[in-house]
Amino acid sequence: MAILKIARMGHPVLRRRAEPVADPTAPEVRRLVADMLETLADVGGIGLAAPQVHVPQRVVLFEVPAGRADREGGDAVPLTVLVNPEIEPLGPETALGWEACLSVPGLTGAVPRHTRIRYRGTTPAGESIERVAEGFHARVLQHECDHLEGILYPMRMTDLSLLVFADELRHGIPTPAGGDGGTDERAVG
Repeated sequence: MAILKIARMGHPVLRRRAEPVADPTAPEVRRLVADMLETLADVGGIGLAAPQVHVPQRVVLFEVPAGRADREGGDAVPLTVLVNPEIEPLGPETALGWEACLSVPGLTGAVPRHTRIRYRGTTPAGESIERVAEGFHARVLQHECDHLEGILYPMRMTDLSLLVFADELRHGIPTPAGGDGGTDERAVG
């Protein structure tokens, strides 16, 4: 296993659509996932997409830690790896919420996201996953899957006055109306 370098905003790998993975169970996919898990543990995030580690493939991993789920009013989600994930919004409702990203270090912003989605994908073991997600769980999945489309969270923002340096939040920038909580010391991904 290896700790991989994180691509930062501006790098071409983050601006292009990632390629589908032909065989989610291939040994090279398992190696990539192992390296991504080690990288995520090293940087302390809660999600990571393959393009963020300079691999333009449709692979994401994420979790919703219990503490964050308690604060956000949702359920904890164990570490999940999805190959070739697909997202379907379940209704038009959106909410603003603070997001951070390992590829946009030091910044955080209020991003509108669908509040309820259905997602599906395949694990590296070849198992199918299909779940309905709400709240922060839905936010994390949308954030990670945006990386697969060449989209970073600032591109989704509707009010750039709510793009701030994370350490400046201590001055009391209000949580956006309809948001799902404040920031966390761990980046979304």
